[in-house]
Amino acid sequence: MKIKFKSILFIAIGLAMAWTYTACTEEDSLEPRIRYVRVTDPNASDSLLAAAYQGSTVAIMGENLGDVREIWFNDKKASLSPTYITNKTIITNVPNEIPNEISNIMKLVFGNGKVLEYPFEVAISEPIVASMASEYVLTGSIATIRGSYFYEPLTVTFTGGVVGTVESVTETLIKVTVPSGALPGPITVTTNFGVAVSDFWFRDNRNIFVSSDPFTGWWNASYVVSSPGPGDPPAINGNYIRLQKLVSAWAWTEVAGGPASAMGDIAKNIPDEAILRPADYNFKFEVNTVKPYNNNVIKFNMGILSENNDEYRWLPPYDTKGEWQTVVIPFEEIAGKQPLASAPNPDGYWTRILLHGPGDLDADISFDNLRIVPKRLK
Repeated sequence: MKIKFKSILFIAIGLAMAWTYTACTEEDSLEPRIRYVRVTDPNASDSLLAAAYQGSTVAIMGENLGDVREIWFNDKKASLSPTYITNKTIITNVPNEIPNEISNIMKLVFGNGKVLEYPFEVAISEPIVASMASEYVLTGSIATIRGSYFYEPLTVTFTGGVVGTVESVTETLIKVTVPSGALPGPITVTTNFGVAVSDFWFRDNRNIFVSSDPFTGWWNASYVVSSPGPGDPPAINGNYIRLQKLVSAWAWTEVAGGPASAMGDIAKNIPDEAILRPADYNFKFEVNTVKPYNNNVIKFNMGILSENNDEYRWLPPYDTKGEWQTVVIPFEEIAGKQPLASAPNPDGYWTRILLHGPGDLDADISFDNLRIVPKRLK
């Protein structure tokens, strides 16, 4: 009888142990876990990630992930879409917002309240400086810098080593007061996450081929403003050209320019490299419209050897509302519309600014600093 009782006891203990092991194994198998994080490109699915930049799309791979309700990177919550959630995969975007507290932890919160943490770094992007509303701004006036990843605290340093007073910052825009001592050259934006130097130059004085300092050429010395008075746009770099008249439809209205022989040494300022590799250069100028440019057509010629009526057409509308702005046109677009010289010419080039097109224009528009400059900082 004792033997039979002992046998039954051993069997019961064994069954209990087996049930406990099975229950624990089943419970463990239902626990959410992350195996790894990878990029979403199927052609690079073996590219595993320990970090990603803001806004990056990532795939979180694991088991029992389907009940996830929230994902946090540091202290910033990511967006979730049920379409991109399965038991084995979650696809989400790293938040763009800068974290207030950096833990380098990704946290998943599930419907039952469980929290799963996984080490993952959000790499904060260094600033990108793209452009300025106007590359010419007077000392003491406010310059507007466009770009990305502008995170405070930041500094704006001008060539000459002087630092501007930052007036306001968004992620894509800086307004800064130009300090005394700022010189022509690149600007530098510095944040806690990196340093960016602009490809463009502030007060860019390179390769100017129409400036009116002094006036040269065939047409309209009377359009040159050398001493701005009340109602005139402020001078930003010496003299400038102001067209202030009614331009009738299809009236042939030359504003400035002429052959190299009439333009003088300034006609030689277009770089040889721009003639040979126009895709590496931009055509830039500053413009100020006291009245909107909303009719007719402004036509440009440059880098050609003689007068030609094929031209680049800068079409309306454009309105700076009485402020100076920098216009940027890829030089290859210019070259594609007119017969660019086939080789560099040491004697210089034919140039023209012309209004000729449909619609009457009540013009009050000013130009300065026509130039062809590299797209990238060398």
